[in-house]
Amino acid sequence: MFSISRRALIAAALMTSSASLVPQAFAQSGEVTISHYFTGELGLKAFNDQVAAFEKASGIKMKESPVGHEDFKTDILVRAAGRSLPDVFSYWAGARVQFIVDSKSLRPIDDMWAAEKLDSVVSKPIAESSTLYDGKRFLVPFNYHYAGVFFNKKVLADAGITAMPATWDDFIAMCKTLKAKGVAPIALGSKNRWPAQFWFDYLLLRTAGPDYRARLMSGEASYDDPEVATAMGLWKSLLDEGLFVENANADDWTDAADKVARGDAAMTLMGTWITGYWNGIGLVPGTDYDFFPFPTVKEGVADAAVGPVDGLVISANAANPEGAEKFLAFMMSNPDVQAKWAEAQGALSANVNLDPKIYNSVMQHAAQTVSEAPVFAFNYDLATPPPVAEVGLSMFTRFIDDPSKMDEILKNMAADAKVAFKQ
Repeated sequence: MFSISRRALIAAALMTSSASLVPQAFAQSGEVTISHYFTGELGLKAFNDQVAAFEKASGIKMKESPVGHEDFKTDILVRAAGRSLPDVFSYWAGARVQFIVDSKSLRPIDDMWAAEKLDSVVSKPIAESSTLYDGKRFLVPFNYHYAGVFFNKKVLADAGITAMPATWDDFIAMCKTLKAKGVAPIALGSKNRWPAQFWFDYLLLRTAGPDYRARLMSGEASYDDPEVATAMGLWKSLLDEGLFVENANADDWTDAADKVARGDAAMTLMGTWITGYWNGIGLVPGTDYDFFPFPTVKEGVADAAVGPVDGLVISANAANPEGAEKFLAFMMSNPDVQAKWAEAQGALSANVNLDPKIYNSVMQHAAQTVSEAPVFAFNYDLATPPPVAEVGLSMFTRFIDDPSKMDEILKNMAADAKVAFKQ
């Protein structure tokens, strides 16, 4: 957990004059350095396999330095401040990329995009939402995810539940049925804070709508607004009813996923990467598990889809920019690479040339849900600047620990967010 002073330190470092920064070490001839967060359960082997395919096809050697998912969020900002970024690194589209673009740490890829004809490769909605910053292209969308309510099919069937909830009232009724059967309705593993954000995202989007949510994410609205209190109040009602597993802040997302897989809990609100995790431990999509979209809460409010876009970017002072551009083009344009990565990681590809049949039934459903949604919104910590996201993520965990302090927490959050936006 960051303090405001820690966030201020990172932000200030990014604004430091480049004349005082240590230059990046030059890579060996023909080598491209890369850092990414695809470690452990997030697809390290699968990513390395695709890197090896690029090396074989291009003759270019990739020098990797994977960093754990949570550590990466700070590590890349510190490296940007010290002008020690690798040639290529993975990053989350949205406010985090904008933050790095504002620090002049990224290299535009407009010429490469045009030369490789990526307009005919990358899904237009994903390209428009994730690749353009200040009118220039900076990111290739390696994959994207969708957050839905993933559930254990046997648990729901044993409880007599056959129809998935379309409305909030339906959802509450289903949770109460499960609880009455002795099953914990909802698993949440918020030890690393970010898994909690999807509850805030969907409840705010389903009540106040995408336009208000965008204003809150940009600092034009405030966390002490009634719209935020309404969303948090609905979340509080679930916690007060005992519909979540206990001690959620002691578990990480895989702990929550394991509880659903074992049948200790019925469902969890999580991104599609959970399918890659579950498939890897032997669960069968469509047979052992499935998902339903977050239910409608307020009639007339657009049913936005929430999720992240994982991208690849090139640092402004890359030692081998030409090799870096070839790597980005290969990883995006090669259908075989995209298909294998999507399957292994439980991701969706933005490559329009992929046959949807490569996806299992659950992922086909996810892709269809995203395509039919009127809005695709980046999840909380990718939709607001990193200093603000740090305040908000910590706010969620404090709220889960003691929902009775909701009003006090939101008042403090409103004040802290104003400070963070100034950074």
